[in-house]
Amino acid sequence: MISDASSPVSQYISFIIAGDEYAVNILRAREIVEHSRTSRVPTMPACIVGVMNLRGRVVPVIDLAVQLGLPPTRVSRWTCILIVETELDGENTRLGLLIDGVGDVLTLAEDELEPAPSFGTQVRAAHLLGLAKVDQKLVLLLNIDRILSPAELLASTTLGPSTPGAPPALPGSHGAPAGEGDRP
Repeated sequence: MISDASSPVSQYISFIIAGDEYAVNILRAREIVEHSRTSRVPTMPACIVGVMNLRGRVVPVIDLAVQLGLPPTRVSRWTCILIVETELDGENTRLGLLIDGVGDVLTLAEDELEPAPSFGTQVRAAHLLGLAKVDQKLVLLLNIDRILSPAELLASTTLGPSTPGAPPALPGSHGAPAGEGDRP
């Protein structure tokens, strides 16, 4: 994208959740890993699907769709985990975000960003930094510090499999009963 040279630019990594494109500042992203088995932790908020072992480090995995108030992620061959770093209780913490698929690295100038709308999105405006106009589409820029704050994580609600109208979990997904569909 070409923009005014005087307008500061930032890079974002985009990804898909429930058919919509979102992005976070690339400086917060650490890596993208293949979706793998997670271990459930009892009494965790609904959005936390479990923890994974990432090269000897325990990393909580959050279903970002659930955290954003959307139906749980249906695991497919494109599903992956975006590892991000955020500050929790004064410490830098790595968290995994379960996403439907990875998009692109976007280089955006400030003049390509719009303020977050107070209506018209499936995501609360407080969770958005703004909207980016990319070609003929809009990309929602997420405020991961807000979304992943302890208060927001604890307030998480879900449309789990027991909720009427919720899609059933696929084998291998975090919603499958323990031991069913898990990868070896």
